[in-house]
Amino acid sequence: MLASPARAQTSAVPDTIAQRVAACTVCHGKEGRAASDGYYPRIAGKPAAYLYNQLVNFRDGKRHYPIMTAMLDNLSDAYLREIAQYFADQHPPYPAPQPSRASAAELERGRQLVHAGDAANGIPACIACHGARMTGLAPAVPGLIGLPRDYLLGQIGAWKIGVRKAAEPDCMAQIVQKLSAADISAVASWLSAQTVPADSQPAVLPAGASLPLECGGQHALEARP
Repeated sequence: MLASPARAQTSAVPDTIAQRVAACTVCHGKEGRAASDGYYPRIAGKPAAYLYNQLVNFRDGKRHYPIMTAMLDNLSDAYLREIAQYFADQHPPYPAPQPSRASAAELERGRQLVHAGDAANGIPACIACHGARMTGLAPAVPGLIGLPRDYLLGQIGAWKIGVRKAAEPDCMAQIVQKLSAADISAVASWLSAQTVPADSQPAVLPAGASLPLECGGQHALEARP
């Protein structure tokens, strides 16, 4: 039997941003907290401007993943900002890190690169851009701590071979070219083995401070209304 108009009205799907981004959570997990397979990253709590930049990059072909491009192809900048802000406002708890299979020496090399960089090879410390606790730097630099090792390897590797790109000047591409395969593995292993702090909000770049390299992602925000 056909439902009555009153029943049909009460069963209507609510037009909320949470409902409209339900397709995103199929891969990225409830509230964007990440899937358990280590392939799809956590997007919950990332800086809104960073998430917006990545959505634009997928839509416009700077990042290559056909499913993402197909989902975003016809969406406006304003809608992408709304999606980015929704996930930036989500702060579900992080899971405990998975046990690391890296050696003590590899983990120590990763820690050194994250906290001190490698001056001899022109590699700045990761914390110089991603924040002292690696939880990100508002408005547009993501946190890396708490991401799965395989995902980190995949994304750093994509920059290394030129598959992943950001707005010019692409500071990550410049840095990654100076990292050896062993260094990339060390950084990914160390980051994925760390417990995320309870307060994992992105830090804010102090007034008058600057990043070690000029990054086009910052300019991309200024260029878009």
